[in-house]
Parts: sequence; structure tokens; C-alpha cells
Amino acid sequence: MQIRLTATILALVTTGLQAADYPLAPRLAGQWWTIAGDPDLGPLTSPKQQPVDFGIWQAADGTWQLWSCIRGTKEPGKTRLFHRWEGAKLTDRDWTPKGIALQADPALGETPGGLQAPYVLRHDGKFWMFYGDWANICLAISTDGKTFARHRNSAGRPQLDFAGPVDRDRNGRDPMVVRIGDKWYCYYTAHPGNKGFDYARTSDDLIHWGGERVVAADGQAGKGPYSAECPFVVEPQPGGFYLFRTQAYGKDARTSVYYSRDPLDFGIDNDAEHYVTTLPVAAPEIFRYEGQWYLAALLPSLKGIQITRLEWEPVR
Repeated sequence: MQIRLTATILALVTTGLQAADYPLAPRLAGQWWTIAGDPDLGPLTSPKQQPVDFGIWQAADGTWQLWSCIRGTKEPGKTRLFHRWEGAKLTDRDWTPKGIALQADPALGETPGGLQAPYVLRHDGKFWMFYGDWANICLAISTDGKTFARHRNSAGRPQLDFAGPVDRDRNGRDPMVVRIGDKWYCYYTAHPGNKGFDYARTSDDLIHWGGERVVAADGQAGKGPYSAECPFVVEPQPGGFYLFRTQAYGKDARTSVYYSRDPLDFGIDNDAEHYVTTLPVAAPEIFRYEGQWYLAALLPSLKGIQITRLEWEPVR
């Protein structure tokens, strides 16, 4: 009994579960409902395909939009493309499939079959879609939230203007953009040297971005190439930021949650002061609608996408 008690205390200390460190903890609440399944891609359909990293938002007409990266298709190259679904209500099940929405354009410098992880926000009367092309973070823009056209930088390509050198071989991906104070923050992941890192850059205009900074790495989530997937940051209370960081997909899905008062530091190499909890989900997108928080994630089968309600509980 003494050995077990000591081990339990040690685990609590090493994972940083100290109530004074964070005021709230996220909790999955209620039943899941499935909004998308394995889509028909016509001649590009494959039995091995999987809907994975995705974005959810409301279009200008109020309908709900879901775009997911479908991997393992017959698309040439990296096998990935974007498929779209539409729902009348957020709480509806089985949203209507709308077909292939976007495919990589190698003529614009995108990796063949390399589209990954769309994320959409609404600002200044437009919808801004950030996505990966296997090597870069790219941008597309829409006025209705349904049909997107690629942004063109000074070279006529959709890649964002990042300050400083970028290693194109480390698979920069999974962008998520949020407004904090007077700046935009773009969070994303990459795995140089087969070690997973979460990064951030800031911008005044969503197009030109400053230098790169590591905001999370290693710690209890591990240091492997997929230990820092799908970074997603929310601020449920002013000045308190939570990073959701995925380590595993499928039936053993696992996403670690970290807390910080500084949106540029969620723990690097030693996250004991930041770790909050682990949720059994993969590639989560967290959002608030009509006063209620929601969390969308992949199905354990990796054959669709589901939503549940999320609650933030005070830590006692």
C-alpha cells in the first residue's frame, strides 16, 4: 500500500497536477454525435483512406462547413486532398457530403497530394483558410465561406510570408490561427530530426509573419515525430491559455492539454508546470457557439468526425 501511495504521489508531482497552476480543466460532457463519415471520392476512392485533420466553421449563409484532409486516397503523391461537408445545424448528425473541395497544385509550389489540416477563421468580411502543403503553411480566402481561392504572395503562390529561414523537409503542418491582444498567432507543428515541436509566429495582417518560436516540446507527451500534432490554443478565461496537443490517433487516441499565462510558452523539455490533463481524442478542434463550448475530433475508427460538448471545470 505504501509503495502504491508513493508511486501515485510521484506521478502527480511529475505530471504537474497542481491546482494552483491552472484555474480550469476541460472535461468532455455528454454524448458524441457523428457529423461525417468516409466519403465517396469517385475514382480517387481507396479502401485505405481516412478522414483526418479538419476545420469546422459557419459560412456566410449560416450553414456549418466541415473540410477534412482525406489521406490514403488514390490522389498522386502524398495521397491527400480536402473533402467538404455541410450541415444546417451544428447538432445535426451526418452532414451532407459536398465532394472534393481542394487538391494540391504543384504549379504553385504545393507538394503533390500534400494538402493537410485546413483551419478557417472569419475576419474583415472574409474567411481565411490556413493549411499545410507538406512543406509550407499556405492561405486561401473566401467571401462566402464555401468557395476558396488561393492567396497569391509576391511570387504568385499561396505560401505565407514567413520571416527567417524555413526547413522545407521537416513537414510543417496543422496551422491554427487565433487573435490574442493586438496580434494574430499562428500555431503549427513540425518534426525536424524526427522530434515533434509546436511552434508559433505572430502577425499584424494574417499575411506577413514574424520569426518562429518553439512553444511546446517533449515532456510527458513524448519527443517522437508525432508527439506534438494538431496544436490548438483557446482562452476560456482572459489571460489563461490552453494548448491541446495530440500524440496518438485511432482507438488509443490521446491529446495532452497544457496551461499557460504566456501564449508563447506551454513547456519545453520540462512541462511539469503546464500539464493539465490528457483527453482520449485526436486532432481536436475546440470552439464556442451560443455560449456553449464544443470539441470535434476524429472517430476512433479514423473513418469520420464527431462532436461533443466541452465543459471547463474549476480546479479545487
